[in-house]
Amino acid sequence: MPKYVDGFLLAVPKKKVEAYRKIAAKAGKIWMEYGALQYVECAADDVPSGKTTSFPKSVKLKPNEVVCFSFIVYKSRKHRDTVNKKVMSDPRLAKMGPEQMPFDMKRMMWGGFKTIVEL
Repeated sequence: MPKYVDGFLLAVPKKKVEAYRKIAAKAGKIWMEYGALQYVECAADDVPSGKTTSFPKSVKLKPNEVVCFSFIVYKSRKHRDTVNKKVMSDPRLAKMGPEQMPFDMKRMMWGGFKTIVEL
């Protein structure tokens, strides 16, 4: 059954990865509570910088930072929109405003994707 995925890519200062992990864990619980099927946060382990393009280049990675990639899985885009509406109105998320984020939100990328292959 096809699903819908929101993907995120960002650069987190190495010294703030644990703070990011804690915020992400709290946010993930909220998303799951409202119906997300899966919530995953990943920190780069083997992500080379390419000559033309790469994950590090895309977030303008600085030497003291690590690339983080995350994704949230939903049943469909409609389901995503319903879940996100509830999440965005949750007062617990309001406590995690931009000023609390341990990374530069201007270099964060995100988007919604239809699955085309799922094995």
